Amino acid sequence: MRRTKAEALETRQRILCAAEQIFYEKGVAETTLEDVARAAGVTRGAIYWHFANKTELLLALHDLVPLPQEDMTEEALTLDHVKQRCLEWLRVISTDERRQRIYAILLRCEYSDEMAGILQRQQALDEEAREMLCRAFANAQQRGHLAPGWSPDVASRCFMWMVKGLYFDWLRYGMKFDLVAEGEKCLAQLFGGFGACRT
Repeated sequence: MRRTKAEALETRQRILCAAEQIFYEKGVAETTLEDVARAAGVTRGAIYWHFANKTELLLALHDLVPLPQEDMTEEALTLDHVKQRCLEWLRVISTDERRQRIYAILLRCEYSDEMAGILQRQQALDEEAREMLCRAFANAQQRGHLAPGWSPDVASRCFMWMVKGLYFDWLRYGMKFDLVAEGEKCLAQLFGGFGACRT
């Protein structure tokens, strides 16, 4: 009997949910597609119908939750907007358990061999976001709102490294501090140092 599109979609979602849970509990390297099939209640053939391999399955999970750099858009070309978007994102991740699990999976994944493509994708997204941030800091500099001594390149890198370090540590060490409260304090200090409260 042929499966309907709805049945195929439902099976795909079951596989993704199972992979998310197993990858989170065991790690990507220690998880086999057989583990995922068992947890999803499907055959390995069903997994191969939807995903060619474990890398493709992890990429599909990656697509479910945008990384912070993917949430940055061209509209975020004023520094006030950049700061507000960052705070909004910290609020989202602090309450969205699916994002928390998938970010933790991506953080703990070993990016060697077949997984190297995922790391390359993240690096490309980072570079795209950093270019947008550079434009935001360059605009602030042209308006005289970026303190002397800061270049758009260095300011954008400091911002990205601070934000990534903040949520990486929050995930890595068991969410033991208030991500939003600490994020607000860190951003206030950083943007105060930029001299960029006005845009």
